[in-house]
Amino acid sequence: MVKELNYTTITHVMESWESMKRTKNYETVAGSKLFRRLFDKCPQSKTLFGFPIDIDVDSPELLNSKRFLAHAVYLLEMIDTALNMLGPDIELLTDIMTELGKKHVSYGVKPDMFPIMGDALIYMLRDVLGDEFTDATEEAWKETYGALSADMIRSMVSK
Repeated sequence: MVKELNYTTITHVMESWESMKRTKNYETVAGSKLFRRLFDKCPQSKTLFGFPIDIDVDSPELLNSKRFLAHAVYLLEMIDTALNMLGPDIELLTDIMTELGKKHVSYGVKPDMFPIMGDALIYMLRDVLGDEFTDATEEAWKETYGALSADMIRSMVSK
């Protein structure tokens, strides 16, 4: 559960996130990297976002699509909002993630997609942050993403 994350874990995640946000056009750059990786590793996720399953993840048709870029930006904004709640609002965040999990069922998201999204998130962070993305930072992200997604998955399977 999110509320069980410790201070050191949260600090690693927040510091690396703030560093990533200093990248020019970070929402588009990072969001595009994340979605390209997700779509590459989980082709069926393309249809959840309104794209044909056979669209090439490197195609200009996808990468220049207003829908693709809007999803990329929106996801980064959602992550930013969630991360900003890791401090004093952490119990509320657990409740929000539980409700978000229920909502994702209606979108067609399956629990087995969460590890793939986690892989895409780590891939994006490693790519954007380079040497700043240390082993300790990666472990903190894995723990945090695991807690956030566990709250969502728990509510998805308990429906």
